[in-house]
Amino acid sequence: MSANNGPDGMEPEGIIESNWNEIVDSFDDMNLSESLLRGIYAYGLEKPSAIQQRAILPCIKGYHVITQAQSGAGKMATFAILILQQIELDLKATQALVLAPTQELTQQIQKVVMALGDYMGASCHACIGGTNMPPHIIVGTPGHVFDMLNGRYLSPKYIKMFVLDEADEMLSRGFKDQIYDIFQKLNSNTQVVLLSAAMPSDVLEAKNKTKQNTLTLQPTQAFPMPLFSYLREISFPQAKGKMGD
Repeated sequence: MSANNGPDGMEPEGIIESNWNEIVDSFDDMNLSESLLRGIYAYGLEKPSAIQQRAILPCIKGYHVITQAQSGAGKMATFAILILQQIELDLKATQALVLAPTQELTQQIQKVVMALGDYMGASCHACIGGTNMPPHIIVGTPGHVFDMLNGRYLSPKYIKMFVLDEADEMLSRGFKDQIYDIFQKLNSNTQVVLLSAAMPSDVLEAKNKTKQNTLTLQPTQAFPMPLFSYLREISFPQAKGKMGD
């Protein structure tokens, strides 16, 4: 733990390249639910990190977000807070889908989501075993999630948030086709948040700035098809021209 700002690596420091200028330097000013705030402070997060100060609010407002930040910048808590703020607890259906490159990371994400949502009663399932009731949040590798969707163990009907964590690693591990196939099964108005430690400079328009944190936002009206197609121009060269099929 750091002395003033919660867990190590969460300090609000670093250079930020961003097309979103609004900074909110307190969790109390983000219009979060009281139960979520209790979980945030109980987890040890006293002040938002630099990425959290800029990314949480536009995420909650429904923007589609691409975030590049080094490990320890607080990306995981960013999308966990986004999801927990937006799920409808009374709706017993999966509303958020999180992809990660490894089973170990899916379990870590599940633990963070459950810790932050400890006072909410939200349910989160890591795709490493069975589940009896549809949880509010599903976290899994692309292969496991694709199998669940294909086997109809997971319904995309109420999924409104799609998060790709460590997107650069997933693409480098050869998950491109599975990610594309999963995306095709989601509703056209699904919000997408893409997080990465590194990203092709063409996507981020931040060449030679790999040591800087980057936050790029797209208006909701421009997505999902155009933005994902834009990403696919770089990441899915074999699938060009098939986005609307």
